[in-house]
Amino acid sequence: IWIRLVRQGWRVSVNTIAKIMAELGLVARKVRRRRGLTRPGKRPAAPDFVRRDFTAEAPDLVWCGDMTEIETGEGKLYLATVIDMFSRRLLGYAMSARHDAELVVAALHMAAATRGGDVRGVIFHTDRGSEYGSRRFRRACRRLGVFQSMGRVGSCFDNAVSEAFNSVLKVEYVHRHTFATRTEARIRIATWITDFYNSRRLHSVCGFKSPIDHEHDYWASLTEELAA
Repeated sequence: IWIRLVRQGWRVSVNTIAKIMAELGLVARKVRRRRGLTRPGKRPAAPDFVRRDFTAEAPDLVWCGDMTEIETGEGKLYLATVIDMFSRRLLGYAMSARHDAELVVAALHMAAATRGGDVRGVIFHTDRGSEYGSRRFRRACRRLGVFQSMGRVGSCFDNAVSEAFNSVLKVEYVHRHTFATRTEARIRIATWITDFYNSRRLHSVCGFKSPIDHEHDYWASLTEELAA
């Protein structure tokens, strides 16, 4: 809140903001521990190229992904995601009443399309869920030239960036709304991702900029360096 106000031109200290919030009874929403969807597959897992190093020096070096579930009046809706570790931008997502290989492949294809189609050399890090170990998903990665990376079974810390996004989605949006149908949930969550999360939500790892602004600043600075 303090950072947003300062950027809007306010001259106010962070302690003043904290005091006013306390007087008004305003507190941050707490992140809840979520139940994982990981069901280990029987096929051999990919090596772990990330090893809990969730940083990247540029876009499209390392992506990560996961699945989470959203409750609706019609039953569960499953969301698969693809996130760039450099900017925390959600590049691809897909939603369905079933969590299967088709869902994670659709999210991967959307991420590739967001980046213009050529994503050869990208490392895509996930858990060891059966969907990510399926033949269909492995074939999709090979066709795109994407290298799979997997953390250990049952360790949320091995895929912390994706876990963090799921928590943000649930705490900041899903738990504050109800969805009568899966279609309603799809539309409203997709709108939240595109209109807020990617374009306006501030991230500490991005220097308190939005994912898209962080990427724009990176490319602008790179252009300046090349022109110098």
